[in-house]
Amino acid sequence: MASDNMWEDVDIKFDITASQMQPCPGEKIIDILESVEDTKGNNGERGRLLVTNLRIIWHSHVIPRVNLSIGLNCIINLSTKFANSKLRGNIEALYVLAKSQTRFEFIFTNLVSGSSRLFTSVIAIHRAYDTSRMYRQLKLRGALVDNKELKLLPLEELCSKGNLGVFYITNIRVVWNATMNESFNVSIPYLQMKNLKIRDSKFGIALVIESSSQSGSYVLGFRIDPKEKLEEVSKEITSLLRVFRADPQFGVQYELESKISKVQPSVMQNVFDDVEIDEEGQSDAFAAYFADGNKERDREPVFSDHLGLAIEKLPEGVTVQSLWSVLP
Repeated sequence: MASDNMWEDVDIKFDITASQMQPCPGEKIIDILESVEDTKGNNGERGRLLVTNLRIIWHSHVIPRVNLSIGLNCIINLSTKFANSKLRGNIEALYVLAKSQTRFEFIFTNLVSGSSRLFTSVIAIHRAYDTSRMYRQLKLRGALVDNKELKLLPLEELCSKGNLGVFYITNIRVVWNATMNESFNVSIPYLQMKNLKIRDSKFGIALVIESSSQSGSYVLGFRIDPKEKLEEVSKEITSLLRVFRADPQFGVQYELESKISKVQPSVMQNVFDDVEIDEEGQSDAFAAYFADGNKERDREPVFSDHLGLAIEKLPEGVTVQSLWSVLP
């Protein structure tokens, strides 16, 4: 799966289709909560919340086409506050602030009395996602090498190593660093590889890797001598890339403290039963989750004398001092 085609962890979607709710290759459902209310957008509606290694999915039990998909990469902040639920009254809920092109706020209330699993699962799984970005992001000049050896990630296995510069090929990524300066390096996860080919360059025949637009559309060339070795390396990476795309490893590791029955990828099957998606009215649902009323886009930046830096222009009647005063 090329990163340009993958939206699950980098987008926020409303009222998605049955096929979009199915886990993509490499996506694993980690936890399921069967009784959760979407308190902000569907207050009073009982639903199911699923947490995967890429996103949070909520759907109504009564009308499954009413649903949300929130990519873990979109989440800016997770917190717990009290909210007014039609089903539970004034109760502690999970607040999710997220941004794709627009900021949205989601509020989820666990309808199971006395259970804190909603908070612990979502917060811990998002933390596991956030701390495993090396599996998914192209990295230039990072702390990749220690004592002339690649620092392997959990679940990563070194498949081969070259010595023209130093070229590491693993089951997760390709890493190169300069022999004279180890900090001059690049880590290219297979997840971000768009094209791999051998072609002519001003330095001679080279292995050229083109990265996805999501990672910056880099074109990186590596000269490997002799030509036979270049072709061997190209075949090895192509083979590993094919295996990876069949079952991607995103690096998110989390085990529930209280074991639940093993979740199968088909868990979302039969949620939709001959339902046609009604696109009308979607804008109302979309607007319900805006983090700032009906604001459709970020306000222009202005200089704040109080803070001494540029900030987004505040709404009418709001001051920086008043914002500080509401912090706990």
